[in-house]
Amino acid sequence: MRHYNIPIFIPHQGCPFQCVYCDQKIIASKHEAPTLLEVSETIERHLATIPSEDTEVEIAYFGGSFTAIASEVQETYLQAAAPYLEDERVVGIRLSTRPDCIDRDILGRLDRYGVKTIELGVQSLDDQVLKMSGRGYTSDDVFKACQVIKDQGFKLGIQLMIGLPGDDRARDMQTTKLAIGLNPDMVRIYPTVVIAGTVLERALNRGDYVPLELNEAVGICKDMYLRFAAAEIPVIRMGLQTGEELRREGSVLAGPFHPSFGELVQQEIFCDQARSLLGDYMRRNGLQAELQLWVNPRDLSLLTGQQRRNVLFLTEHFGMRSILIKTRSDIERLTIGISQPHGLEVDTFLKRQEMLERIQDEP
Repeated sequence: MRHYNIPIFIPHQGCPFQCVYCDQKIIASKHEAPTLLEVSETIERHLATIPSEDTEVEIAYFGGSFTAIASEVQETYLQAAAPYLEDERVVGIRLSTRPDCIDRDILGRLDRYGVKTIELGVQSLDDQVLKMSGRGYTSDDVFKACQVIKDQGFKLGIQLMIGLPGDDRARDMQTTKLAIGLNPDMVRIYPTVVIAGTVLERALNRGDYVPLELNEAVGICKDMYLRFAAAEIPVIRMGLQTGEELRREGSVLAGPFHPSFGELVQQEIFCDQARSLLGDYMRRNGLQAELQLWVNPRDLSLLTGQQRRNVLFLTEHFGMRSILIKTRSDIERLTIGISQPHGLEVDTFLKRQEMLERIQDEP
C-alpha cells in the first residue's frame, strides 16, 4: 500500500523561538496561515490526483509548531479534516511540532481529532548543538516527548539536521545512534543552509559559521541513512523541499542546497554497494579489465550517477578499462548483479539488505 501526504503549511504559527537557521516564511513558501476554505481546496485538489485503491492518505499540517498554536486554532484546523476522515478518504492526520510542545493532555486532544502521526523537529540530540542553534530545549526534552508519543500509540517521526552550529560528523553519528534508540517510525534528514534574513546569515558574514560543502553533507547523510536503514527505520526524505521562494535568487546564500539532494545520497550508496560487489568479485576471480553491472531499470540513474560519476569512479578505483551498466526488469530493486562482459547470465548479486547486514556487524 502506497502512502500519500496532503501537505498543508501553517508557517511560523505558535513557535516561541527563532532558531538561527529559520525564516519560516521562506521554508514554507507561504506568508499567511491558510484559511479553512484554502485547507479544503488543497485537500480536494490532492485527493483528485491520488488513486483510490491500495493507498493510505494523511492530511499533514507542516511548516510550524502545530501544538504551540492556541488550542482553539488547533481545533479549527483539526475539525477541517473531519469530513475526510468520516468518509474514509483519508486515514488520519499528521502534524509537525517541537519536542517541548508535547504532553499527555495535548496528545489526548490530538487523538480525539484523528491524529495518527506526530513528527518532532528534533534537529540534534547534542545539547551543545541545540543550544548554539537556539532551539530552546535539551535532548532530555526530546527523549521524554518521544516516549510519551510512543506510549500513547501515535506513530513517531523524527526530523534531524546536519551542519548546524557546533555540529560535526561525530556528533551527527552519535545523534543517529541515540535516535535509533528512540525507535521512531520514520526519519527525515535536512542539511543546514543559510537563508537570507536569519541569525545564521549574520554568523556567516562575521565568519562565525562555516556551512558544509555539498559533498560533505551527502557523505554524512549517507552514513546516517545507512545506520537507520540497518535498524529498519525508514528515512522518508533527505534534503529540503524546494518551494518557489527557496528557489528564488538570493534566498539561499550558502550551504549544501541541491534540488535533488536525496538522489545524490542514493547515488553514493549505490556506488558503495557496487564497490563492495566488485571488490568481492575480484578477490575471488582476480583483477578484471571489463565487467558488467546489472540493476533494475528504475535504479539505473542511481547506479550510474550524475554525469556517469559512479561509473568513472569505479573504473578508476579498480584500474579497469570499462564497466558497462545493464538493466533487467526481473532484478529486485536496490540489488546489483555482476557478470563478465557480453554475458547474459549474472554471476552473483549483492542485495541492499546484505550490505546493511555488513554495516550492522561493524563496531
